[in-house]
Order: sequence, then C-alpha cells, then structure tokens
Amino acid sequence: MNYEELIASSVREVPPSGIRKFFDIASELKDVISMSVGEPDFVTPWNIRQAAINSIELGETHYTSNSGTIRLRELIKRYLSERFAVEYGIDQMLVTVGASEALDLAFRALVEPGDEVLIPAPSYVSYEPSVRFSHGIPVAVPTREKDGFVMKPEEIEKLITEKTKLMVIPYPNNPTGAVLDKEDISALKDIALKHDLFVIADEIYAELTYGRRHISFAEGFEDRTLLINGFSKAFAMTGWRLGYAAGPKPVIAAMLKIHQYSMLCASIMSQRAGEEALINEMNKDYSQITDMLRNYNRRRVYLVDSLREMGYPCYEPKGAFYVFPNITPSGLTSEEFCTRLLLKHHVACVPGTAFGKNGEGYIRCSYATSLESIREAVSRIKTFTEELKA
Repeated sequence: MNYEELIASSVREVPPSGIRKFFDIASELKDVISMSVGEPDFVTPWNIRQAAINSIELGETHYTSNSGTIRLRELIKRYLSERFAVEYGIDQMLVTVGASEALDLAFRALVEPGDEVLIPAPSYVSYEPSVRFSHGIPVAVPTREKDGFVMKPEEIEKLITEKTKLMVIPYPNNPTGAVLDKEDISALKDIALKHDLFVIADEIYAELTYGRRHISFAEGFEDRTLLINGFSKAFAMTGWRLGYAAGPKPVIAAMLKIHQYSMLCASIMSQRAGEEALINEMNKDYSQITDMLRNYNRRRVYLVDSLREMGYPCYEPKGAFYVFPNITPSGLTSEEFCTRLLLKHHVACVPGTAFGKNGEGYIRCSYATSLESIREAVSRIKTFTEELKA
C-alpha cells in the first residue's frame, strides 16, 4: 500500500511541532535543563486536587452535559465578568478538553475551504496547522520587535482579500510575551468592523501579565469575538486538560455539534477541579495566582537581564512566561543555536522558526521552571556564547 497517498494531504504537508522536537531530544539526554515547554513548574494547588479526589470518592465517574456542568459555566461567567468585564451567558459557553480543543473546534466550525485566516507571526505553533486541517489558508501577519511584536493595522490591510474571514488575536502572546494596550485593541477592532471579520481571541495567558491588568479583546466586542481560555497556565493545571470557549450563540452551537460527535465532554473530575479553582481564587481575591505571578516576575527580570548582558538583544515580555531573545549576534540560525546548545550544553530552548518563518533569528526560552534551574541554564548559555566568540 502507498501510505504516502493514504494520508490526507492537509495532514501530510504540515511539519511536526518544532517544540516537541526539542523536547523529545532533551528527554534522551542526561542533566538537561528544559526551557522548551510552556508548562508551569508549580504543582496544582491541593484544594483543587482535593476537589477531584472528592468527585471520585462520591462516584462521579460519568459523562456531564456536552456543554459542561452548569455550575462550572456559571462560575466562568462570573469570573469573566468580574475579572475582565466580559459578558457572556452560560448558554454562550462550551467547556472543552483544554483550550487546544476549543481552537480546533473553532476553526472546524468556521472555516470553509479556501477561507483565509489572519494570524500574527511569530505565534503559537497550533494556529496555522489547525487552519490547514480545516482546509483554510493561514495568512501570516508579520510582527516586529520594534513594534512590541504587536500586529499593526497597516500590515493587516496589505493582506486582507475578499477571502479573509477570521483574525486570530493571541495576546499575551506565545512566544514573544507581547501584550495589547487599549490603543492596539481599538485599532484592531476597527479593522474587524471595517472588513466584517470575526475574531478568535486566545487569552490563555490572561492572568500572566506584569505591571498591568489584562484587557480582554472581547470586552464590549462579545458579538464579534470567540474568547478562548482555560485552566492550564493560570491555575497550574496543564495535565487536567480543561478549557472553554465563550462567544455568540450560533458559533458556540456549531462548535458544540462537533464536540458532541467527537470529544463528548471534558472529564467530570477535571470540571469539579475547575469549579474549585475558580471559587477559591474569586473568594480569596486571586491570591494564589498573585503569588505565582510574583515568582514568574522574578525569573523574568533575571533572565532578560542575563541575556542582555551576554549581548543578546531581548524584548522585555509583558505577559506569559517566555522570553524571545534575538540571537543573531551569535552568527547562527535559530535552529543551529538551539541544536548546538542542547547537544553540547544540555539546555533545551525552541528555535524561533518553530513559530513561523518570521521567528528566524530568535529563540524561545520558557521561565516556567525554578529560578535555580534558570540560573544554571544562564551559566551554560554564557559558556556556550563565549565558545562561539573564541
């Protein structure tokens, strides 16, 4: 059998994730410090774990409503309203198996073959492949360090055609750590209105901003925005696979239809854990998130300063938990830099090109690991840099 022809071209033509590639290499080496995967090093708080244990002990081992438990959706509604001034009803929400499933459902529900989707570049690795899996056409909107890695209206206008249907707004951004201010959001909303575009706002890092409050793109723009978020980053719940989408009823209904035939529902134990996570944070004025953010900020400042001292220009991230230094002074490509650093000094970072061609000349370093590990990684990168200069 010709397996090359058997595999769908929309899948065959998409390369494997550049993030997982370096993660897999690192897993085969000893004494590796991994700064490659965006996963909090904090253990899920005990009260959240206890809620899941209680659920199991009570025999809650069955399906929930496809949309998610009413209680969880009510809490999400309250959370979005109190925290971000975003107003969606519980019938405008869908609980998913991680934010990744929400993204997949969104593209499959909205993208027709040939539709064009605007995506900032560099950006998270899943957007372009997910659009291609839906037989759409991803259109990269270049962003630049000098502009704070924010999409500019003039760049977007150049790329809009009669086939443009959606715009992905993923801020705080992975891999750059860029955020949007009020003026940026206003300008992008004007673009959406002018060209009748629908927006997918991926705000999974909404709670991880430094020295500023996150402004949701959906605020006052609910009828034209699908808001995607989840529990992985802010609540240290990556393995629980719990996310959600909130948006106009027709869009959520279309996503729900796919969800019903494929994933059915998120696990009830994860949903009970999510309920506890929201209740606890809202009742305690988000103290656990604040403590975690304080730790991230110390790591962020140290890593940015250290990389700059080595001679690598480094944009100061305003959100998420990544730095995106410019490594062109090394004389190496992004792929060469990360490969040699990993194989010789056992530090795993991700080439900027994993996030699109516009990421060449940069690498992504996650500081979602202990400060002790970051200090050792910095020492090794410094040694590597000195060897390059010798």
